[in-house]
Amino acid sequence: MKRLSAIAVAVVALGATFGSPAAVAQQKFVTIGTGGVTGVYYAAGGAICRLMNKERAKHGIRCSVESTAASVYNINTIKAGELDFGVAQSDVEFNAVKGLAQFKEGGPHTDLRAVFSVFPEALVVVARKEAGVKSFADFKGKRFNVGNPGSGTRSTVDMLMNGMGMKTSDFSLTSELKPDEHGAALCDNKIDGFAFVVASPAANIQDPTTTCGAKLVSITGPAVDKLVKEYPYFAYATIPANTYPNNPEATKTFGVVASFVTSAKVPDNVVYAMVSAVFDNFEEFKKLHPALGNLDPKDMIKNGMTAPLHPGAVKYYKEKGWM
Repeated sequence: MKRLSAIAVAVVALGATFGSPAAVAQQKFVTIGTGGVTGVYYAAGGAICRLMNKERAKHGIRCSVESTAASVYNINTIKAGELDFGVAQSDVEFNAVKGLAQFKEGGPHTDLRAVFSVFPEALVVVARKEAGVKSFADFKGKRFNVGNPGSGTRSTVDMLMNGMGMKTSDFSLTSELKPDEHGAALCDNKIDGFAFVVASPAANIQDPTTTCGAKLVSITGPAVDKLVKEYPYFAYATIPANTYPNNPEATKTFGVVASFVTSAKVPDNVVYAMVSAVFDNFEEFKKLHPALGNLDPKDMIKNGMTAPLHPGAVKYYKEKGWM
């Protein structure tokens, strides 16, 4: 039986009451799909699970984190009922709701529901310091990692390249390494650059900038301006100076918002318990990773929300007076 079905059966059997003794006695399980183990998705998912498990005596739900191929994978696996929650870029969430791009063949994901946004994510493009790269166009004729298939990074890179009139054949080598592989490949001179959509600071950007002096590349120009204007889930972003070693100047780019999503089939009380665990312990949550440090609850319930909010989340937000 799939996890989601198991939860549903348990909730029906227990009357789906919030905080009831029976609910506490019967342990339920939820799984959060994240991303690579060195990325911020995995860290954010772990932070959420840590807070939820801290209060499992109250709600009877045990939370676990699964490392995945990120946004597209998480949404497809939630749709299949094999994940209960997942982290996804706001653009990928938008496409899933509308049945566009990566989801065109499968059609709109009508059961996809938003829970809250987590943090802004910038498209970070990194180059070997010896590569002489000053702009994205300079990667023509060089070895570039476009991101692993099914990831939000790959989706954003594809849109940027389309806007610039570039193709993967413009690179001398196109690789599809996972986020926990691209830093080592860059420092080992196997690639000249890579792209990664991530909240900063991120470990897999920190590593190559520390180890081999890798340089961040600003991503600006008409193609970026057009993307930001046409797509509501994109926004300009700036990575502050000295965020990463050997990068003393600010890096201008653009990005999306990481959002926390689930399915309409996940019971209201399970989502309510998840949201409560985060916002009732919000100061602790912000301290669990640097990317979470500047979050504001009022922004988290509206930014990047391209799917309808789950009723379990709405219940909590209305109780807090945020909606």
